[in-house]
Amino acid sequence: MTDVVIAGVGQIPVGEQTSLSLREMAVEAILAARHEVPDLEPDSLFIGNSLGSMLSHQSNLGSLIADWSNMVGVEGTTAEAGGASGGAALRLGYLAVKSGYVNVAVVVGVEKVTDTDTHNLDRILAYTMDSDHEAFPGLTPAGQAGLIMRRYMEKYGVPPGAFAGFPINAHANAVGNPNAMYRKAISREAYDRASPVSDPLNLMDVAPVADGAAALVITRRELLPKNYPHPLVRVSGSSIVTDTLALHDRANPDEFRAAILSTERALAMSGKLLKDIDLFELDDAFSIYAALALEAAGFAAPGRGWELAQDGGIILKGRIPVCTQGGSKARGNPVGATGVYQVVEAVQQLRGTAGDNQVKNARVALVQCWGGPASTVATHLLERI
Repeated sequence: MTDVVIAGVGQIPVGEQTSLSLREMAVEAILAARHEVPDLEPDSLFIGNSLGSMLSHQSNLGSLIADWSNMVGVEGTTAEAGGASGGAALRLGYLAVKSGYVNVAVVVGVEKVTDTDTHNLDRILAYTMDSDHEAFPGLTPAGQAGLIMRRYMEKYGVPPGAFAGFPINAHANAVGNPNAMYRKAISREAYDRASPVSDPLNLMDVAPVADGAAALVITRRELLPKNYPHPLVRVSGSSIVTDTLALHDRANPDEFRAAILSTERALAMSGKLLKDIDLFELDDAFSIYAALALEAAGFAAPGRGWELAQDGGIILKGRIPVCTQGGSKARGNPVGATGVYQVVEAVQQLRGTAGDNQVKNARVALVQCWGGPASTVATHLLERI
């Protein structure tokens, strides 16, 4: 079987990019990724973006970004799957290259959210939910996550503050990430003092939505230049699974079936088992999602995912390392670009270039991003070869 490899990675810092437009952010990330493999000429461009048409008043990003990144004439399309848009773009790029119809693909995730006020942003983020039956009546993503967290705590007898370890771990890891939005550790006391957002969620349980762009160059192994300078990282598993968009349509609202199936299918495709995974870049848009992601993947039993973060130092205690560069909570959550940032960070780990956050002897990474409460789940297995 032909190996699809991630030949180049690039990113810009996550945060409020006041001096850059959506197209300029995408171009910076693409140029950084292509700089790692200047001899490869892309013939396709796959863009992960969720909110551009509403917040930047710009659609048809395939043409726009191909033009501005000096790739006029290539195939260019946008994948939209809410917070899973970046993972969906990689899935499309992977399939195109694996099939042999595309030799070299650029995958870029980009989101520009800070050109609007918070009220309008919250309203538009709600459009990723069921607009008729959830967003229109007034539910927001944070409100939805709060309801899930409340149900989970009552169902499993989880004490208040039990999820503190997830943001504490994320912020500790972000200290060593130069592209993170919040490079400052937080204490348990800071978590306990945080303002409520949607009870029982507090401010520290919610990842900050921000601007960002990250990019990948993917190709087949045999097309790499002979002098390729980096350790090889291949995509050995890839899967997207959907569930109902509306949470109330599910038989069990706290069992995220799409995350379970997507993980199982990516693992089966790669031939790997959970015991082979060295790190897990999971979706932590809300702390409750981090716990549910660990459970869906099989690292914890139902109702026990929160226990993996109780010491606030998942990496230090030898458990499965998660959010190794800060996750969405501390790196920042660039929505449609999140899935590509996760892959860039996982590639850094597998190459051995993650600096102070390096996971020792990392060989296999599980990467997963969600659109909503696992309404769309994109999962990829990356492996150093």
